[in-house]
Amino acid sequence: MTEPSDILRLERVTKRFPGVLALDAASVTFRAGEVHVLLGENGAGKSTLISILSGAAQATSGRVILNGEECRFASVAEASRAGISAVYQEFSLVSELTVTENIFLGRERRGRFGLDRAGMRQAAARILEDLDFRLDPEARVATLSRAQQQMVEIAKGYRDDQKVVIFDEPTASLSTSESEKLFHLIDRLRARGIAIVYITHRMAELHRLADRVTVMRDGKIVGTLDHAETSEDELIRMMAGRDVQALFPDIPPPSDPAEAPVLSVDGLGGRGFSDITFRVGAGEIVGLAGLVGCGKSDVGRCIAGLERVRHGRISLNGRDVAGLSIRKRMREGVYYLPSDRKAEGLILTQGARFNISIRSGNGAGAGSYGVVSRREEARKAQEVAERVDLRPLDIERNMILFSGGNQQKVLFAKAIAGDLKLLILDEPTVGVDVNARAAIYRLVADLAARGVAVLMISSDLTEILNLCSRVHVMCEGRVAGPLAGEEINENKILERMFA
Repeated sequence: MTEPSDILRLERVTKRFPGVLALDAASVTFRAGEVHVLLGENGAGKSTLISILSGAAQATSGRVILNGEECRFASVAEASRAGISAVYQEFSLVSELTVTENIFLGRERRGRFGLDRAGMRQAAARILEDLDFRLDPEARVATLSRAQQQMVEIAKGYRDDQKVVIFDEPTASLSTSESEKLFHLIDRLRARGIAIVYITHRMAELHRLADRVTVMRDGKIVGTLDHAETSEDELIRMMAGRDVQALFPDIPPPSDPAEAPVLSVDGLGGRGFSDITFRVGAGEIVGLAGLVGCGKSDVGRCIAGLERVRHGRISLNGRDVAGLSIRKRMREGVYYLPSDRKAEGLILTQGARFNISIRSGNGAGAGSYGVVSRREEARKAQEVAERVDLRPLDIERNMILFSGGNQQKVLFAKAIAGDLKLLILDEPTVGVDVNARAAIYRLVADLAARGVAVLMISSDLTEILNLCSRVHVMCEGRVAGPLAGEEINENKILERMFA
């Protein structure tokens, strides 16, 4: 049945790719003045669904109804002219063009003698001001930070004649304050009667924004629920068929870090933080929690050798490594898993084998006389890929073809392909689905059981609460702590985050 507020409706929409049924008879309705959240693991069909809505792909069968009329968009530009715009997680920006040029790319305004550059610049400035994004309209996108580029991507999809706006994990690169600005924008769009389609893996964003929630799994719509009438546990069960506590494995009791700590940090200072002191013992998972921008990631990068130590000491098994290069720290058994796997962790144009092997090279018997044995390299990469449960288990598959969760598994495979004593995890489950999270948590528990010291840097309180034996909380570049045992609870951590 069609309700008066229905703007956009999918009726049994199916999308087939060669050998893959990406979307299976999906039916869902999006309403005016509503934030409709799509939930589901990577590969559930969310991206395919929004690609069809935005004109980036065409359905194999089924109907798309916009304002009561059936439509079939042949391109993104055609969907945009109909009032549907999208803000993608993967940027569609041209780095050598200005902010203004990117905002109006494909819909340039013309004057009497060519492009109306002054008019577009003024309009871009109004859009940025309305969004409360402090960006120079004349700045080249290549000179902007990733967070600023995300703002340009959002501004690019902002129009006066919108009917539907799609947001695909738009806060992945934004700080807490920047995310809140986006949420206020979404509130304004909702008040204008625009239908909002929002994809996220973050439950906090769902609670902040959602009116209704549609859960997808294996290309199908599992169900659509009113957010006010459902619970987080129910949504997780619908997504993955398991309870929230089932995501987290049993963590073995760690050794006493005071006896022989693997990592000792004493009075450490660097960019964005100072006077950081803590210990991580063998087989221990220590959490470093805090809001985005508090300095916790900078601490991890400093320990790994990616940022300069200004003062203090970093010791690995009693040996000061603060003066060692990144390569030498890795040879000592230190591995850092970055928060941005695509920019810093993986070579997306290469296969899983290459990415897994690149850390250890042929140092572990993969060849001799400086020549890598392709067969031995493949054997070792296959062995590690099986250990992390890579899916599909194809080590020659190009990295860009893997889901976000499986790309993250390759990062873990890369970590355990060489000698590992200390693993530094920086936001290890950003942008991955529920099942991939469970697999990653099992990997972390397995490494701890083998005696690896783990420093978990995370903004996700759920994983901090369920995985860590001790927790340090950072606020504005300073660390408080540690919390242990029953002290590790949400209230205590939040108190210190906002101290």
